[in-house]
Amino acid sequence: MTQPVSTPARDFGTLWGHPKPLWMLFMAEFWERFAFYGIRWALTLYIVAQFYEGNAAGEADASRYYGAYLALVYATAIFGGYVADRIIGYQRSIILGAIVMSVGLFMIMLPNLQLFLLGLAVIVVGNGLFKPNISSLVGQLYEQGDDRRDRGFTIFYMGINLGGMLSPLVTGWLASEIFGTPQYQNYKAVFAAAGVGMLLSTIWFYIGRAQLKGIGAVPEDKPAGKMLAYVIAGVLLAIPVVYFLLAGLGAQTLAWILGVLFVIVAGMLLAEGKANGTVQLHRVYALLLLFGFNVTFWMFFEQAGSSFNFLAQNLVNRDVWGDGSFLFPTGWFQSVNSMAIIIFAPIISYVWYVTSKMKMEPSIPRKFGLGLLGNALGFLVLMFALTNLVDSNGLIPMWPLVLCYVLQSIGELCLSPIGLSMVTKLAPVRFVGLAMGAWFLSVATGNNLSGLLAGHISGETGMTVQSALDGFSFSFYLLVGAGVLLLLVSPLINKLMHGVK
Repeated sequence: MTQPVSTPARDFGTLWGHPKPLWMLFMAEFWERFAFYGIRWALTLYIVAQFYEGNAAGEADASRYYGAYLALVYATAIFGGYVADRIIGYQRSIILGAIVMSVGLFMIMLPNLQLFLLGLAVIVVGNGLFKPNISSLVGQLYEQGDDRRDRGFTIFYMGINLGGMLSPLVTGWLASEIFGTPQYQNYKAVFAAAGVGMLLSTIWFYIGRAQLKGIGAVPEDKPAGKMLAYVIAGVLLAIPVVYFLLAGLGAQTLAWILGVLFVIVAGMLLAEGKANGTVQLHRVYALLLLFGFNVTFWMFFEQAGSSFNFLAQNLVNRDVWGDGSFLFPTGWFQSVNSMAIIIFAPIISYVWYVTSKMKMEPSIPRKFGLGLLGNALGFLVLMFALTNLVDSNGLIPMWPLVLCYVLQSIGELCLSPIGLSMVTKLAPVRFVGLAMGAWFLSVATGNNLSGLLAGHISGETGMTVQSALDGFSFSFYLLVGAGVLLLLVSPLINKLMHGVK
């Protein structure tokens, strides 16, 4: 049997009001996110510079590669969740995934497109074993009904974003300063730094896992060594499959594959919900509805690593002092999102705490709706800038892009950490890992669509002021519509949740 989502028999002790293992998981996730965000800002720019010789016509292909990569990163979580639930447990899944990711991060240092894409495939497979399962462990630290759970996930989310804030600053500096040569020649240093960060995550979790007191260990009815060998063999078989999906089929075909996969997983969750009675079935209905709105959120939020990156590189005036002495590095914009999360996460968490005490806390669906609207406001700022603030050189100031990231981050805080917590509350107990994988599958679908949208915005010749304005206007109106719709149907979804807050 796998470990249930609540573990009332274990006394972990507390540190700052939360179970002590939360802080170990916080740091393991910090280093993993350091690695992930360390390369996130660089991928599309590197692809254009290295494999298209800097030609802006490569922006569309780079965006589609990026969207497909991110989609597969999250889609493989569905398999990683199942492996942890049913085969080798959460702890071994996390350790194996971290090792595989480390290998992939060092592989993408090789300046050959096929080897680069193969390295991305290795990262994808490793992340599938790591990402859903460390989030599941956070939920398992709290009993059902523990009102600290949402706040615990928000703290955990701060760990994610602390790594996300620091890594672009460090790797952006490595790329632009340490060698004194153009950025695109120094991406090996960026990717190597990310690989070191992933190794640190591996070591930290391996040493600290004793604090979990058996949570997420190997299922007792499974022969541990034999099962691990099977999973390693599966990893080796999965890597060429992921490579084919990434390099061979393309983002449009991948969108259909993700759709079919989501239908299959939804069917499994519905069958398990039905087997556990009407209340659990209704909760699965609510879960799947919110997954749909989650797709919309991430389709537009993940413009950060693609169209926003090209916007920053080509259409933003990054001359900080106005004399050409210092250009704000493009990668540093990627730190704004995480910095805003760190600043606003405790504020949002406190708002939820106060409104909870006043019995006025927004329900989970309403928080999702607010998240969509926050995302929309970010695009509204860019629409204003591209309409009214373009200078004679065809550039906009830096502040609209910075403000866009801040507004999107506030929206993210209303949705993403709440979503992680929601899965552990609404999912059937036996399939928490699978449901967490389904959550990341919905993120994957949104990320893949984000790459397709970014490719459309850049077109065949690269991003222009007009193409950016058209794309971001479409994004704003669709997000507003989705947010308003979700707020209107929230009472219905609340009924399906049967008292889950």
